[in-house]
Amino acid sequence: MAAITMEPNLSSHQMRGKASQHKLQVVEEIEGIIKVYNNGHVERPEIMPSVGCSLAPDLGVTCRDATIDTYTNLWARIYAPTAANKLPLLLYFHGGGFCVGAASWACYHEFLANLAARASCAVVSVNYRLAPEHPLPAAYDDGVKAAIWAKQQEFSGGSEWWAGKCDFSRIFLAGDSAGANIAYNVGLRVANSIGFGAIKGLVMIQPFFGGEARTRSEVCAAQPPRSALTLAASDAYWRMALPAGADRDHPWCNAASSAELRRAGVAVMVCVAEADILRDRNLEFSGGLAREGVRVEQVVSKGVGHAFQILNKSHLAKTRLHELFSHVQHFVGR
Repeated sequence: MAAITMEPNLSSHQMRGKASQHKLQVVEEIEGIIKVYNNGHVERPEIMPSVGCSLAPDLGVTCRDATIDTYTNLWARIYAPTAANKLPLLLYFHGGGFCVGAASWACYHEFLANLAARASCAVVSVNYRLAPEHPLPAAYDDGVKAAIWAKQQEFSGGSEWWAGKCDFSRIFLAGDSAGANIAYNVGLRVANSIGFGAIKGLVMIQPFFGGEARTRSEVCAAQPPRSALTLAASDAYWRMALPAGADRDHPWCNAASSAELRRAGVAVMVCVAEADILRDRNLEFSGGLAREGVRVEQVVSKGVGHAFQILNKSHLAKTRLHELFSHVQHFVGR
């Protein structure tokens, strides 16, 4: 009888142990932006509305969506000035720490429509797969696939409405934050590939890189409340995006050699925000490119922080945004 009375207690203890093992727990979180659970479920609150392709007629830009790969749900939003031809083509990757963001976000829709108008270029804004469901190199793979797709439109016989407006001898890879990192790594892959001699340059806006050793701006830069990028958020993004077991000295985070860009003659514009925690790392990256013989143009936006071009509506930010448009127009228009 004693054995019979003890068995239910043992079974109950085991069941409680198993229940605790399967309890849903948050394993990674950036407050208000992303939450990851131990069962792989990911929550992303709607921090930015998604919008359709409509634009104000007086902007003079046409916008439509296009499917690149149905299997991976890879698509792009395309912007082209209505009354222009022989346009340089920017293949653009949005920011968001590899983990959030979309080509349909309202902030990117407004920014890239105005960039197309002000810099007189066509823009293919790529909606790539996100981590942690799809850790790196998924975004790089999507970027390469998008680059190949865009290049193929030169020979599509006009099947894509925007292709006839583009000068495919002037293709640029561009992006902000994590998107600039994607542009860089896609550039390393395709710069010397057959058929990609037309890649003329990279436009890297506040590129998202890191490392185990901290820079001065990462440690000391004063960040306003609700800053677009804090050091804690940066670390969390890298933990979610990098392959399992990798640290921030992985070459996808702590930028690898740029010899491929030098050999291909690709020019690089690095846009730095003075009040960004990434400022010093961006300046070091720009200097490293120059030391390797890459043609570099460095632009520093004074008094503004990370992602000012899409999130900050102050008078100063608008002034710096107009300056940024002018720099991009000059860089892609030469």
